[in-house]
Amino acid sequence: MKKNTGFYPRVQVDTAPVPAVAQAGGVTLTETIAVSGLGAGLQATLSPWRRQYAVHDPAKVLLDLALTLALGGEHLADVAVIRAEPALHGLVASDPTISRTIDALATDADAVLNAIDGALSVPARRPVHGPGRWPARTPPTTVRMRNSR
Repeated sequence: MKKNTGFYPRVQVDTAPVPAVAQAGGVTLTETIAVSGLGAGLQATLSPWRRQYAVHDPAKVLLDLALTLALGGEHLADVAVIRAEPALHGLVASDPTISRTIDALATDADAVLNAIDGALSVPARRPVHGPGRWPARTPPTTVRMRNSR
């Protein structure tokens, strides 16, 4: 078993001929969170709001909610979409845990928003595309999946 260094598991491409559900958008976002250092930045700035024996980090809860919204979710319960893919999105908090986390953060909303703003504006944040330039174009990789019909 490999040890993860971030909130989300490392994804590997498997070209086995089995039916699969496309989660490319979610995978791209979780990789962007890891590469940019956003997860680690939010974790550090929101650490004062993490309870001593909590299993779920407030930063991961917020990132999972943001990921759910980015994938088209409209309600808190829509986080079940990413919870159903633990190999891609890691351990996702239950709906009651998410509600308690949001309640805890809302009690000091101004300080939490300032902390989030600070995490988003850290000058040391790694650019996802490289230092001041766009990445070189590489030929697209095609992964063929068998139709599940």
